[in-house]
Amino acid sequence: MRIIPAADVIEAVATMCMESNVELPADVWAKFRECAAKEESPSAKEIFRQLLENAALAKETRLPLCQDTGLAVFFVELGEDCRVEGGLREAVNEGVRKGYKDGYLRKSSCDPFTRKNTGDNTPAIIHIDLVPGDRLKLFFMAKGGGSENMSRVTFLSPAQGWPGIKEFVVRRVAEAGPNPCPPTVIGVGIGGNAELSALIAKKALMRSLDDVHPDPDIAAKEKELLDAINELGIGPMGLGGKTTSLGVKIAVAPCHLASLPLAVNVQCHSSRHREVIL
Repeated sequence: MRIIPAADVIEAVATMCMESNVELPADVWAKFRECAAKEESPSAKEIFRQLLENAALAKETRLPLCQDTGLAVFFVELGEDCRVEGGLREAVNEGVRKGYKDGYLRKSSCDPFTRKNTGDNTPAIIHIDLVPGDRLKLFFMAKGGGSENMSRVTFLSPAQGWPGIKEFVVRRVAEAGPNPCPPTVIGVGIGGNAELSALIAKKALMRSLDDVHPDPDIAAKEKELLDAINELGIGPMGLGGKTTSLGVKIAVAPCHLASLPLAVNVQCHSSRHREVIL
């Protein structure tokens, strides 16, 4: 049994929290440049210029990309032959406390009724999977309120199939409009049940923008959705243009024969996430 020191987890988590909030992911940076070159609208080109300038300033000054530094969301793959000294959840939460304090990041976690802030952005939202081996893999996402508020879970009739799925996803993006700070990244969870569809939709957002789904049929559906979404013309920051979304990522799970669960998780343009293996 491999024992992972709690200090290693705390430091890794703190670093992920701080870096993800000040450094735009490389795949997003590249996609900004690619999409900006295709835009014809002056306002869309200007928004991309500002987004790239903002990213450069954030990296240089170590100030956050956005004032909303998000809730701390983790997907964890814990090897069955390892454990974290003192407890995994405790170490992750301590890392969040440290990262949000040392990075001077806004704490956004509050009581749903009193709205009193917890003061340190904990408890983190942690999803743990047990996997073979003796390694610990941490996926972190700083999820802002503006984009999360635009996410939805629904149940379609199985007879609605792919046409119904496509119609719901595109309509959800259209209804969201400028609220999630487009150009967005859209995670789509199909199947499972109410909670699983929502979970896999969010986890799908951890994929790189240039990652092509290994199933050619799903890859084609991702492109079909992205093309339909970008035809909406909402554009960067809702000011019009060819780029409403940077990418669509689909995850699929088996479901009950009487159900067709569907979740749409909307991510803002910064798509702040990191991963580390210990």
